[in-house]
Amino acid sequence: MKNIGVLTSGGDAPGMNAAIRAVVRTAIYNGRNVYGIYEGYHGLIENNMFKMSVSDVSNIIQRGGTMLRSARSKRFFEKEYRQIARENLLKRDIDSLILIGGDGTFKGACEFKNEFPDIQVIGIPGTIDNDLYGTDYTIGFDTACNTVVEAVDKIRDTASSHSRIFFVEVMGRDAGYIALYTGIANGAEEILIPETKTNMDDLVDNIQNRWRSNKKSSIIIVAEGEELGGAVKVSEMVKEKLPDYEIRYTVLGHIQRGGNPTLRDRLNASRMGYNAVKSIMTGDDKIMIGIMNERIVKIPLERAVKSFKGVDKDLLEMMYVLAI
Repeated sequence: MKNIGVLTSGGDAPGMNAAIRAVVRTAIYNGRNVYGIYEGYHGLIENNMFKMSVSDVSNIIQRGGTMLRSARSKRFFEKEYRQIARENLLKRDIDSLILIGGDGTFKGACEFKNEFPDIQVIGIPGTIDNDLYGTDYTIGFDTACNTVVEAVDKIRDTASSHSRIFFVEVMGRDAGYIALYTGIANGAEEILIPETKTNMDDLVDNIQNRWRSNKKSSIIIVAEGEELGGAVKVSEMVKEKLPDYEIRYTVLGHIQRGGNPTLRDRLNASRMGYNAVKSIMTGDDKIMIGIMNERIVKIPLERAVKSFKGVDKDLLEMMYVLAI
């Protein structure tokens, strides 16, 4: 048995440190060495890695971000640089890679594995967007949602005090999970997500109807990938149609990616990291570790990347019902 490498790639997500901790401690417990790779695929190409010990992952489970840092690497999608990455792994007798990240990370992993089948590859879903097929929750999603809920609760205080309509933009370029979950949890009057079409006339009518029924303030959650262009653009369009209304927008931005991970994210990340190492030891390869119905599952990595994870139709229906 040779050594294991672990890296985080793409956008950071609260809980990544818990996953790294679980990988390192599980591997060492089972007699395997682990090398931490700084800055994802960029560090793999630059040979920026170090042998990790138990003490390296002490006191990190509660911290947001990633101790291994993260980066996006366009070079990794070029064959010559993937060859360099493989050579750097072989220099340290690393024959197994655990990759924590989202769809971009996994696409790179599939390319790498197809070219170099001798390197064992295991994926752990780490992205606040929760948009990877084959798992109910990705690392960071729960923390991001809690961050949004807390922020919107405070915005609603101001909206109510001043009879204002607030458009609040949350992350979700291609998927509306954060917007849908937090919109329901915050009691938003409207939720605009990439998975559904936004009808501007209906939106304006709904705002006016609430005003006539003496509901003078509204919270409208907008995913950044919503078809009309996000909270700023939508609020401007509504303002043109309703010039006498007090309309504001807030873009929550990168605050959603930071902060101490929640219990759910710490536990899920720990379970995934632990099972990633166990999967390496039992010979599993080119899979993603997921959690479905509170149970660990193993999904082919290419399927996790290529399959579409649609939003829950029951939640969509509930969204419309509860927003009246």
